[in-house]
Amino acid sequence: MPKPLYLDIADRVAQLINMNKSTAVEWGAIGDKSAELEKLIRDHMPGGSGFDNGTTLDDDATRADKLVFRTAFHHMDESGGYDGWTEHTVIITPAFGGFDIRVTGRNRNDIKAYIADTFQHALSAPAGWATAG
Repeated sequence: MPKPLYLDIADRVAQLINMNKSTAVEWGAIGDKSAELEKLIRDHMPGGSGFDNGTTLDDDATRADKLVFRTAFHHMDESGGYDGWTEHTVIITPAFGGFDIRVTGRNRNDIKAYIADTFQHALSAPAGWATAG
């Protein structure tokens, strides 16, 4: 059974951290692994449908045991027109048999619960679908 996407991302982050500590690893290999991780996030984390700027991994705050994502949500008014953005940090930490999610930023229109649900769904998906191809 494939592991969930959050574990695949955490494993890739741990590999990059270990490669950065090693003097025997060629710089190109680090760049390739980093590009693979960025593509995985770009392709399978929230983007569009309000997450119009996509999702990025915060390289400075992320560790193998804490994934930190940056995103923004493009809000709409009652008439369906866009009326502003809120910026958010989504912090994923391990928990018994899964992970916890904490969403920071302004809770305009109770958006933080929606962001948490959306990230929960994306990160719980089997990694096999995300990495195939």
